[in-house]
Amino acid sequence: MGSEQEIREQECMENKKSLGEVKIASDVVATIAGLAANEVDGVDSMSGNITNEIIGKFGVKNRSKGVRVTMEADCVRVDMHLNMKYGYSIPEVVEQVQERVSQQIETMTGLHVPEVNIRIAGVRLSEN
Repeated sequence: MGSEQEIREQECMENKKSLGEVKIASDVVATIAGLAANEVDGVDSMSGNITNEIIGKFGVKNRSKGVRVTMEADCVRVDMHLNMKYGYSIPEVVEQVQERVSQQIETMTGLHVPEVNIRIAGVRLSEN
């Protein structure tokens, strides 16, 4: 049971204040990152593993799909897999995503984001 507790503590960031402590789960940070990335023009969707893709077919939305978060002390490192829309500049969109994700996580959680690593998993052609 001790190892299960250690795992939970690794997944949460703690912030002890005089009134109590605040813990932020890694899933929360991953959701913030996923939502922020989808706000950038040129991003079509997040790319997840096959399980996430199958679950998505049933209408269940997973806001942290395609996002992996590594939390250390008061730092968060983010790895994302994105699907792009055809016709957009990948370097420009990726830079905007990195800035937006970093800004949103830092604003909402107070955690420092030294890295947002992005892999382009696919490109969606227009539906015309």
